Amino acid sequence: MANSNNVQLLSSSKCFGGFVNRYSHDSSTLSCLMKFHVFIPPQATNHRVPVVFWLSGLTCTDENFIWKASALKSASELGLMLICPDTSPRGVEIEGQRDSWDFGEGAGFYITATVEKWAKHYNMFDYVTKELYDLVAASFSADITKASIFGHSMGGHGALICALKNPTKYKSVSAFAPICNPINCAWGVKAFTGYLGEDQEKWKAWDATELLKNYSGENLHILIDQGIADKFYPDQLRTESLKAVVESRQIDAQIRLHEEYDHSYYFISTFIDDHLKHHAKFLN
Repeated sequence: MANSNNVQLLSSSKCFGGFVNRYSHDSSTLSCLMKFHVFIPPQATNHRVPVVFWLSGLTCTDENFIWKASALKSASELGLMLICPDTSPRGVEIEGQRDSWDFGEGAGFYITATVEKWAKHYNMFDYVTKELYDLVAASFSADITKASIFGHSMGGHGALICALKNPTKYKSVSAFAPICNPINCAWGVKAFTGYLGEDQEKWKAWDATELLKNYSGENLHILIDQGIADKFYPDQLRTESLKAVVESRQIDAQIRLHEEYDHSYYFISTFIDDHLKHHAKFLN
Protein backbone atom coordinates (compact mmCIF):
# COMPACT_ATOMS: atom_id res chain seq x y z
CA MET A 1 0.00 0.00 0.00
CA ALA A 2 1.42 3.39 -0.94
CA ASN A 3 2.20 5.55 2.06
CA SER A 4 3.31 8.76 0.39
CA ASN A 5 1.02 11.80 0.46
CA ASN A 6 2.01 12.46 -3.15
CA VAL A 7 0.76 9.06 -4.37
CA GLN A 8 -2.98 8.70 -4.93
CA LEU A 9 -4.65 5.33 -5.45
CA LEU A 10 -6.93 5.40 -8.51
CA SER A 11 -8.04 1.78 -8.71
CA SER A 12 -7.36 -1.62 -7.16
CA SER A 13 -8.22 -5.15 -8.27
CA LYS A 14 -7.38 -8.46 -6.61
CA CYS A 15 -5.40 -10.73 -8.93
CA PHE A 16 -3.55 -14.02 -8.30
CA GLY A 17 -3.54 -13.37 -4.57
CA GLY A 18 -2.06 -9.90 -4.96
CA PHE A 19 -3.34 -6.58 -6.25
CA VAL A 20 -3.18 -4.65 -9.50
CA ASN A 21 -3.23 -1.01 -8.45
CA ARG A 22 -3.13 2.18 -10.46
CA TYR A 23 -1.75 5.36 -8.94
CA SER A 24 -1.15 8.99 -9.85
CA HIS A 25 1.38 11.45 -8.50
CA ASP A 26 2.73 14.90 -9.24
CA SER A 27 6.09 14.44 -10.94
CA SER A 28 8.67 17.11 -10.25
CA THR A 29 10.93 15.64 -12.94
CA LEU A 30 8.32 15.85 -15.69
CA SER A 31 6.37 18.81 -14.30
CA CYS A 32 3.02 17.09 -14.73
CA LEU A 33 0.65 14.54 -13.21
CA MET A 34 1.76 10.98 -14.02
CA LYS A 35 0.01 7.64 -13.68
CA PHE A 36 1.58 4.22 -13.17
CA HIS A 37 0.49 0.64 -12.47
CA VAL A 38 1.85 -1.64 -9.77
CA PHE A 39 1.34 -5.36 -9.33
CA ILE A 40 1.80 -6.10 -5.65
CA PRO A 41 2.36 -9.84 -5.11
CA PRO A 42 0.85 -11.58 -2.06
CA GLN A 43 4.29 -11.99 -0.46
CA ALA A 44 4.46 -8.20 0.03
CA THR A 45 2.04 -8.43 2.95
CA ASN A 46 4.77 -10.19 4.96
CA HIS A 47 8.04 -8.66 3.77
CA ARG A 48 9.62 -6.40 1.21
CA VAL A 49 9.82 -8.00 -2.23
CA PRO A 50 12.07 -7.61 -5.30
CA VAL A 51 10.97 -5.12 -7.96
CA VAL A 52 10.96 -5.33 -11.76
CA PHE A 53 10.32 -2.16 -13.75
CA TRP A 54 8.60 -2.50 -17.13
CA LEU A 55 8.97 0.11 -19.88
CA SER A 56 6.43 0.04 -22.71
CA GLY A 57 6.82 0.94 -26.36
CA LEU A 58 5.65 3.64 -28.75
CA THR A 59 2.04 4.85 -28.33
CA CYS A 60 1.55 2.80 -25.13
CA THR A 61 0.47 3.99 -21.69
CA ASP A 62 0.94 2.47 -18.24
CA GLU A 63 -1.97 0.11 -18.99
CA ASN A 64 -0.84 -2.00 -21.98
CA PHE A 65 1.53 -4.39 -20.24
CA ILE A 66 -0.76 -5.03 -17.28
CA TRP A 67 -3.66 -5.89 -19.57
CA LYS A 68 -1.90 -7.81 -22.34
CA ALA A 69 1.37 -9.42 -21.25
CA SER A 70 0.03 -12.36 -19.18
CA ALA A 71 2.69 -11.58 -16.59
CA LEU A 72 0.73 -11.49 -13.34
CA LYS A 73 0.43 -15.19 -12.53
CA SER A 74 4.18 -15.73 -12.77
CA ALA A 75 4.93 -12.49 -10.93
CA SER A 76 2.67 -13.67 -8.12
CA GLU A 77 4.31 -17.08 -7.92
CA LEU A 78 7.81 -15.59 -8.03
CA GLY A 79 7.03 -12.84 -5.53
CA LEU A 80 7.95 -10.00 -7.88
CA MET A 81 6.50 -6.50 -7.69
CA LEU A 82 5.95 -5.03 -11.16
CA ILE A 83 6.12 -1.29 -11.80
CA CYS A 84 4.68 0.01 -15.08
CA PRO A 85 5.09 3.74 -15.80
CA ASP A 86 3.74 5.69 -18.75
CA THR A 87 5.82 6.26 -21.88
CA SER A 88 5.92 10.07 -21.83
CA PRO A 89 4.69 13.10 -19.93
CA ARG A 90 0.92 13.65 -20.12
CA GLY A 91 -1.36 16.64 -19.89
CA VAL A 92 1.23 19.17 -21.02
CA GLU A 93 0.89 21.46 -24.03
CA ILE A 94 3.88 21.63 -26.36
CA GLU A 95 3.44 22.54 -30.01
CA GLY A 96 3.88 19.47 -32.21
CA GLN A 97 3.86 16.82 -29.49
CA ARG A 98 0.78 15.10 -30.94
CA ASP A 99 1.62 15.50 -34.62
CA SER A 100 3.02 11.96 -35.06
CA TRP A 101 2.84 8.63 -33.27
CA ASP A 102 6.59 8.11 -32.99
CA PHE A 103 7.59 11.42 -31.40
CA GLY A 104 6.19 13.45 -28.54
CA GLU A 105 3.28 12.16 -26.47
CA GLY A 106 3.51 8.38 -26.05
CA ALA A 107 7.07 8.44 -27.41
CA GLY A 108 9.37 9.87 -24.74
CA PHE A 109 12.20 7.46 -25.65
CA TYR A 110 13.38 7.27 -22.02
CA ILE A 111 16.03 9.94 -22.49
CA THR A 112 16.66 13.36 -20.92
CA ALA A 113 15.78 16.08 -23.42
CA THR A 114 18.24 18.94 -23.85
CA VAL A 115 16.46 20.92 -26.58
CA GLU A 116 14.80 23.81 -24.72
CA LYS A 117 11.33 23.21 -26.12
CA TRP A 118 11.22 19.70 -24.64
CA ALA A 119 13.58 19.96 -21.67
CA LYS A 120 11.00 20.98 -19.04
CA HIS A 121 8.87 17.87 -19.48
CA TYR A 122 10.57 15.18 -21.58
CA ASN A 123 12.94 13.68 -19.02
CA MET A 124 11.75 10.09 -18.88
CA PHE A 125 15.23 8.71 -18.12
CA ASP A 126 15.50 10.73 -14.92
CA TYR A 127 11.90 9.94 -14.09
CA VAL A 128 12.38 6.17 -14.35
CA THR A 129 15.84 5.87 -12.80
CA LYS A 130 15.52 8.50 -10.08
CA GLU A 131 12.09 9.88 -9.19
CA LEU A 132 9.96 6.77 -9.76
CA TYR A 133 12.72 4.51 -8.44
CA ASP A 134 12.87 6.50 -5.19
CA LEU A 135 9.09 6.78 -4.98
CA VAL A 136 8.70 3.00 -5.20
CA ALA A 137 11.30 2.51 -2.47
CA ALA A 138 9.53 4.97 -0.17
CA SER A 139 5.90 4.15 -0.91
CA PHE A 140 5.62 0.37 -1.30
CA SER A 141 6.77 -2.84 0.34
CA ALA A 142 9.61 -3.04 -2.16
CA ASP A 143 13.21 -4.09 -1.61
CA ILE A 144 14.75 -1.57 -4.00
CA THR A 145 18.20 -3.11 -3.49
CA LYS A 146 16.79 -6.01 -5.53
CA ALA A 147 15.58 -4.34 -8.72
CA SER A 148 15.66 -5.28 -12.39
CA ILE A 149 14.25 -3.68 -15.53
CA PHE A 150 12.80 -4.83 -18.85
CA GLY A 151 10.75 -3.48 -21.73
CA HIS A 152 9.48 -3.73 -25.29
CA SER A 153 10.58 -1.92 -28.47
CA MET A 154 11.16 1.72 -27.43
CA GLY A 155 10.84 0.44 -23.88
CA GLY A 156 13.41 -2.27 -24.57
CA HIS A 157 15.78 0.48 -25.65
CA GLY A 158 14.84 2.32 -22.47
CA ALA A 159 15.48 -0.69 -20.24
CA LEU A 160 18.87 -1.33 -21.80
CA ILE A 161 20.12 2.24 -21.46
CA CYS A 162 18.70 2.64 -17.94
CA ALA A 163 20.62 -0.44 -16.83
CA LEU A 164 23.81 0.31 -18.76
CA LYS A 165 23.93 3.85 -17.37
CA ASN A 166 23.01 2.72 -13.83
CA PRO A 167 24.50 -0.77 -13.39
CA THR A 168 24.47 -0.60 -9.59
CA LYS A 169 20.71 -0.02 -9.52
CA TYR A 170 19.63 -3.07 -11.52
CA LYS A 171 20.59 -6.72 -11.08
CA SER A 172 19.50 -7.73 -14.58
CA VAL A 173 17.94 -6.35 -17.75
CA SER A 174 15.90 -7.89 -20.54
CA ALA A 175 14.02 -6.74 -23.60
CA PHE A 176 11.52 -7.83 -26.22
CA ALA A 177 12.33 -6.52 -29.70
CA PRO A 178 14.30 -3.51 -28.43
CA ILE A 179 15.46 -0.60 -30.55
CA CYS A 180 19.09 -1.61 -30.17
CA ASN A 181 20.91 1.06 -32.17
CA PRO A 182 18.65 4.14 -32.37
CA ILE A 183 21.31 6.48 -33.76
CA ASN A 184 21.15 4.39 -36.95
CA CYS A 185 17.40 3.93 -37.43
CA ALA A 186 14.63 6.29 -38.53
CA TRP A 187 12.76 6.22 -35.20
CA GLY A 188 15.87 7.04 -33.24
CA VAL A 189 17.16 9.72 -35.59
CA LYS A 190 13.80 11.50 -35.45
CA ALA A 191 13.55 11.28 -31.65
CA PHE A 192 17.16 12.17 -30.90
CA THR A 193 17.17 15.11 -33.30
CA GLY A 194 14.02 16.44 -31.68
CA TYR A 195 14.92 15.88 -28.04
CA LEU A 196 18.73 16.18 -28.12
CA GLY A 197 19.51 18.40 -31.11
CA GLU A 198 21.72 17.96 -34.16
CA ASP A 199 24.98 16.94 -32.45
CA GLN A 200 25.09 13.21 -33.22
CA GLU A 201 28.04 12.60 -30.90
CA LYS A 202 25.73 13.38 -27.98
CA TRP A 203 23.24 10.79 -29.23
CA LYS A 204 25.68 7.96 -28.49
CA ALA A 205 25.15 8.35 -24.73
CA TRP A 206 21.55 7.17 -25.27
CA ASP A 207 22.23 4.21 -27.57
CA ALA A 208 22.59 0.71 -26.08
CA THR A 209 24.91 -0.52 -28.83
CA GLU A 210 27.22 2.46 -28.36
CA LEU A 211 27.12 2.16 -24.57
CA LEU A 212 28.06 -1.52 -24.73
CA LYS A 213 31.18 -0.73 -26.77
CA ASN A 214 32.79 0.81 -23.70
CA TYR A 215 30.80 -0.80 -20.89
CA SER A 216 32.85 -1.90 -17.88
CA GLY A 217 30.23 -2.12 -15.13
CA GLU A 218 28.52 -4.96 -13.32
CA ASN A 219 27.29 -8.03 -15.19
CA LEU A 220 23.71 -7.12 -16.11
CA HIS A 221 22.74 -10.61 -17.30
CA ILE A 222 21.19 -9.29 -20.51
CA LEU A 223 18.37 -11.26 -22.15
CA ILE A 224 16.87 -10.19 -25.50
CA ASP A 225 14.12 -11.90 -27.47
CA GLN A 226 13.44 -10.90 -31.08
CA GLY A 227 10.86 -12.24 -33.52
CA ILE A 228 12.06 -12.84 -37.06
CA ALA A 229 8.60 -12.02 -38.48
CA ASP A 230 8.66 -8.62 -36.78
CA LYS A 231 8.05 -6.04 -39.52
CA PHE A 232 10.45 -3.66 -37.77
CA TYR A 233 13.27 -6.21 -37.78
CA PRO A 234 16.00 -5.57 -38.73
CA ASP A 235 15.78 -2.00 -40.10
CA GLN A 236 14.34 -0.17 -37.09
CA LEU A 237 15.41 -2.52 -34.30
CA ARG A 238 18.94 -3.28 -35.55
CA THR A 239 19.43 -6.30 -33.32
CA GLU A 240 22.45 -7.42 -35.30
CA SER A 241 24.35 -4.24 -34.42
CA LEU A 242 24.09 -4.94 -30.73
CA LYS A 243 24.74 -8.64 -31.24
CA ALA A 244 28.01 -7.84 -33.02
CA VAL A 245 29.24 -5.80 -30.03
CA VAL A 246 28.17 -8.51 -27.59
CA GLU A 247 30.12 -11.12 -29.54
CA SER A 248 33.22 -9.01 -30.12
CA ARG A 249 33.48 -8.03 -26.45
CA GLN A 250 32.32 -11.42 -25.12
CA ILE A 251 29.59 -9.78 -23.02
CA ASP A 252 27.31 -12.02 -20.98
CA ALA A 253 24.09 -11.68 -22.99
CA GLN A 254 21.51 -14.02 -24.46
CA ILE A 255 20.05 -12.83 -27.77
CA ARG A 256 17.38 -15.24 -28.96
CA LEU A 257 15.78 -15.06 -32.41
CA HIS A 258 12.38 -16.67 -32.92
CA GLU A 259 10.98 -17.74 -36.27
CA GLU A 260 7.43 -16.56 -37.16
CA TYR A 261 6.97 -14.29 -34.10
CA ASP A 262 6.13 -10.63 -34.70
CA HIS A 263 6.24 -7.36 -32.69
CA SER A 264 2.97 -7.84 -30.83
CA TYR A 265 1.95 -8.67 -27.28
CA TYR A 266 1.26 -12.22 -28.49
CA PHE A 267 5.04 -12.49 -28.82
CA ILE A 268 5.60 -10.91 -25.41
CA SER A 269 3.05 -13.14 -23.68
CA THR A 270 4.69 -16.24 -25.17
CA PHE A 271 8.05 -15.55 -23.54
CA ILE A 272 7.11 -13.40 -20.54
CA ASP A 273 7.55 -16.27 -18.09
CA ASP A 274 11.13 -16.76 -19.30
CA HIS A 275 11.90 -13.13 -18.60
CA LEU A 276 10.36 -13.06 -15.14
CA LYS A 277 12.17 -16.25 -14.16
CA HIS A 278 15.38 -14.78 -15.57
CA HIS A 279 15.04 -11.74 -13.33
CA ALA A 280 13.93 -13.77 -10.30
CA LYS A 281 17.12 -15.81 -10.56
CA PHE A 282 19.19 -12.70 -9.86
CA LEU A 283 16.78 -11.04 -7.42
CA ASN A 284 15.88 -13.85 -5.00
